[in-house]
Amino acid sequence: MPSCAHLDTATTAPEPRTPQGCEDCLRTGDRWVHLRLCMECGHVGCCDSSPNQHASAHARDPGHPVVRSFEPGESWRWCYVDAVVAG
Repeated sequence: MPSCAHLDTATTAPEPRTPQGCEDCLRTGDRWVHLRLCMECGHVGCCDSSPNQHASAHARDPGHPVVRSFEPGESWRWCYVDAVVAG
């Protein structure tokens, strides 16, 4: 499995800022498919299968490259910079 310095340092998830759903979709009244949690700040964003892709948009902010699944029963993490997943 490829290594990634971003994933190596992003091991503890922060408290989600909007545990009820995608922060941006909640604000605009839009819908999402799946949710992702930013491992840096706790932003909850919708996945790339969602119309607005808020999680990947948020990951373009400097210092926010890693998300983890915010779906029940899932714990994988993804680095947008290196395109690497960690289980």
